[in-house]
Amino acid sequence: METQTSSNGLTKVQVLIMAIAAGVCVANIYYNQPILNDIAASFRVSEGEAGSISVLSQIGYGLGLFFLIPLGDKINKKKLILCLLVCLFCLLIAMTFSQNILQAGILSIAIGITTVSAQVILPLAASIDRVTTGQTVGNIFTGILIGILGARVFSGYIAEWLTWRYVYGFSAVMILIITVLLQIYLPNVNNDFEGYYWELLKSTLHQLKRFSLLREASLIGGLLFGVFCSFWTTLTFHLSGAPFYFQSDIIGIYGFVAIVAALAAPVFGKLADKGNSQRSLTLAVSLVIASLVIAKVAANSALAIAVAVLLIDVGVQAMQVTNLARIYTLDAQSNSRINTVYMTTYFIGGAVGTSFGLLCWNLGGWNLVTWQMLVMTLLAFFVIVRPKITKPRTNH
Repeated sequence: METQTSSNGLTKVQVLIMAIAAGVCVANIYYNQPILNDIAASFRVSEGEAGSISVLSQIGYGLGLFFLIPLGDKINKKKLILCLLVCLFCLLIAMTFSQNILQAGILSIAIGITTVSAQVILPLAASIDRVTTGQTVGNIFTGILIGILGARVFSGYIAEWLTWRYVYGFSAVMILIITVLLQIYLPNVNNDFEGYYWELLKSTLHQLKRFSLLREASLIGGLLFGVFCSFWTTLTFHLSGAPFYFQSDIIGIYGFVAIVAALAAPVFGKLADKGNSQRSLTLAVSLVIASLVIAKVAANSALAIAVAVLLIDVGVQAMQVTNLARIYTLDAQSNSRINTVYMTTYFIGGAVGTSFGLLCWNLGGWNLVTWQMLVMTLLAFFVIVRPKITKPRTNH
């Protein structure tokens, strides 16, 4: 059974299934973060070598975003999503039985590439629901956030009570179930782009030139997601060392705190629908700054770290939902290409943030990591407030 779109937009059931599917898909990039120590021990490698798996999965995601997601404006989005999910299922099975860190690294890149189906779902929903785009995007992004944050809880507990390999095995089962549900409920959308693939990629890059708002949103998103990834990757090492010495399952509990923050996503989506995007972005970056200050000055307090987790996740999700609602109003016929530009920059920022985080951790521990994150956040804040300073000059 195939569901056709209509002028009435998406049903609540469709939005729910799309949100769950997006969350289940994107979670595969983040399963490795709480279990890096377990992977390192299993393959008998250092923390730094195991940490490369996290970087590689994000690099793979960035590659998939740029080279695969634009196809959503050319071919049937539903077929593209289902094809990616089948490939992801096979790769997760292979990851379950990987024998060394080299195999795990290669598979992490491939898993990252095929996980981008979540980013076909978002522009699909936005192209159908053009009245309450922010709210719909906020609902689906809530699923993505819960997937990102729940991944840490899920993998931490599974690794503690079974082994880290079961994390990927269980994920493969969930992907199989989601594939069946999407085959039944995912709507079909006709696409207008009739050019060749290379023309599609060229047109994707052209979106940056077309829209200054897209350039601004991409830079803000990349910087703050880099902070987000740096925070969560190094937090695992911070909590597993002195003075905490927490195990994987305890570290995973911090993900529960962050999941609570995900429930606020639709609220910020509604603000964006009402045109309050500047206020939402300023609030978002302010929350991230407050989080990092707390994480720095109270680095040895488990409760303070929990508060920092809550604030940074609310701040980053507010930024993301607001940015997505903004860019999806630029050109509905180019949503996949616009999304490609934004999300490629977003996850490149994540990979850079993770790399910087690991480097700073090795050089100066949690103290240096928090300085690095504060610098990136202040850069994002400058990008947000800069239009307020320069705007009066453009009116002359």
